[in-house]
Amino acid sequence: MSTDGVMASSPVPADLSEKQRRILAHLSEAAPAQTYFKSRLVAEEVDMTAKEVGANMRALLTSEHGLDIEKWGYSSGTTWKVTPAE
Repeated sequence: MSTDGVMASSPVPADLSEKQRRILAHLSEAAPAQTYFKSRLVAEEVDMTAKEVGANMRALLTSEHGLDIEKWGYSSGTTWKVTPAE
């Protein structure tokens, strides 16, 4: 891992905000394989609101950073499917 908590083999786009980098670092550490995350649970881990996580995840959907992120479900909040990129 690099010093910012993101896997060293995964380039982190320079245009990500500090909040997006925190979310990406958390997801990279917590998703060694395909994993599902609720926005509210990610928010607790990165000291943000679920709304902030959701807004910032949209930017991560289109960035190249070593993870495939897909909006998955909406029951009791948004769920995200996160898989290491191949």
